[in-house]
Amino acid sequence: MSLGSGSSMGVFSNPLQQSLQGIGLNQSLWLINGQGRSPLDTADGSLSKLDLKAPGKARHEYEKGYQLLMRKDLQGAIEHLTTATTIYSSFVAAHNSLGSAYLGLGQNDQARAEFAQAVALDDHLPTSYFNLGCAELALKNYPAAQEAIQKASSIAPLDLPLLTALAYGQFMNHDYDGVVATARQVHGRKHDGSAMVHFFAAGALAAQDQLPQARQELLTLLREDPKSPAAQQAVQIIEDLKRQQNQPPAPASPDAGLKISIVDVPAEAPTGPVQLPERIRKLLQEAKENGEIADAEAADACPACAADSSTEADVPASPAPRRNSSAANYAGLTTLHASTEEVAVLFAATDHGKSVTNLTPKDVELLDNSKHPAAITGFRTESELPLRLGLVIDTSGSIKDRFKFEQEAATNFMQKVVTGPDDLAFVIGFSNSVLLVQDFTGDQKLISHSVGQLVPAGGTALWDAVAFAADKLATRPEAQPVARVLVIISDGEDNSSSDTLKQAISRAQRGEIAIYTVSTRELFDKLDDNSQVGERALQTIAELTGGAAFAPGSVRRLDTSLAALQQVIRSRYLISYKPALFKRDGQYRAIDIKAEKAGHKLRVYARKGYYASTSTPLADKF
Repeated sequence: MSLGSGSSMGVFSNPLQQSLQGIGLNQSLWLINGQGRSPLDTADGSLSKLDLKAPGKARHEYEKGYQLLMRKDLQGAIEHLTTATTIYSSFVAAHNSLGSAYLGLGQNDQARAEFAQAVALDDHLPTSYFNLGCAELALKNYPAAQEAIQKASSIAPLDLPLLTALAYGQFMNHDYDGVVATARQVHGRKHDGSAMVHFFAAGALAAQDQLPQARQELLTLLREDPKSPAAQQAVQIIEDLKRQQNQPPAPASPDAGLKISIVDVPAEAPTGPVQLPERIRKLLQEAKENGEIADAEAADACPACAADSSTEADVPASPAPRRNSSAANYAGLTTLHASTEEVAVLFAATDHGKSVTNLTPKDVELLDNSKHPAAITGFRTESELPLRLGLVIDTSGSIKDRFKFEQEAATNFMQKVVTGPDDLAFVIGFSNSVLLVQDFTGDQKLISHSVGQLVPAGGTALWDAVAFAADKLATRPEAQPVARVLVIISDGEDNSSSDTLKQAISRAQRGEIAIYTVSTRELFDKLDDNSQVGERALQTIAELTGGAAFAPGSVRRLDTSLAALQQVIRSRYLISYKPALFKRDGQYRAIDIKAEKAGHKLRVYARKGYYASTSTPLADKF
């Protein structure tokens, strides 16, 4: 079913008389015109902890109703789903399905009531918020629709169909800057099946009389998805724009403007080619040639600028997250100053599992590229720094039997480690999707609640979760130095990520994030090949980011490992130094730190190295 039939965005002040036909939201399948299936579009993707407590009779009625809903027998579905919610009023999945049935029958107020009840029962499910947004769209409550879909997207930040739905909601609410920003966010990622977001961006730009930019978005849509249901409209609009450019300006008219309307179209994308493939091909070829010409002219006029020029056919991807320039960014990467090179390395030391908190520079030996530093410029403890902690918990089906222990251990750990007045933490659960169930907070009750709401089900998108969490830690602006740490509780298995282990490590290294991993593998699992791969992956990401890998061997010993981790996190040192014989060659330089106290060799947790900068300090150029 498609929402928004017959609604209109009104008339805007630009001379083009052309109607942009939009696309409706298919709420029951989490699709935008059948494109880009969401990881949340599964039974597990909308599972609440409350649903696990549903009695057998309620579950039986729900399953009957859900099957009827899938077969489009909406009235029959309503009968069984109503019975399910009567038997068990806290059945979140049943409320969502019942709302979907009402929405399909056009009973939008009843649909909104059911979705609102689902949200009230469990406030961490993106599915419920998205459904509520769809109901608000059907009721033409566009500000409320945008707010609900925005909330869904904030919980599932990597879900591209959700972001595309957000662009739709922003468009309907006349939040044109928001539409364009969302389109840039989608385009900056791997986004197969989400090209429709460029159509919404084109409409938003056209509404602001930014017609060249609108044309660019339409060209991007055609290049990425020439079979899109909006392809024909995009071609027609581009041709009209080009025709208009070749004509003298017409006198102003009260009716002049671009009407952008949202109309019903088939929910599924066409399986065959669009009707105008030759026109699309010519348009894209023309855009490519124009871009090459522009690049050549730019190179001739300013060779140094040529690398930064963009073509007409290209929509710039979202810029890389800006790294915080605060002195807080400590995880062992190079810190370059105005006239000299200085490296800062964060490390921890333990003696038989107990943290050592009284080290001095004399107790530490450091080698950079197998050479002692030219000078040690700083040495201090970081135990009093405000903590910025990201907790990433595996909620996949593979850890279902031991998940309760994970939750209890994680909650206990967070209560002990996030204790300072300025400490902040966030919580991410991941299965086949990544859910931000609690944003940065120092409130222990909110943290514990978010961990307790997680339910194990689905696949495993571990590296997507790690990459997102690392970016989140790295890009938060800070007014003072802080300690940034990412803790992963998982078995190390990954079968659903778009990012790779290498990419996740790179993101953490660029963000200067130290990662600590705690394996949930049981000892009897370790004979399995997949288990061994998972263990090695956890060890690798910890070692290469300056953290440590803990493998308790039993979930019942998670508390012990997490207690040791707490000691490591709260007893770190920062040593800064000038490397000997440093060269700006971009090469990897290994770091080796050893520590000894009272004749005891200590275990050191630190980054293994860094890449030398190739840029020249500003002061050295004069």
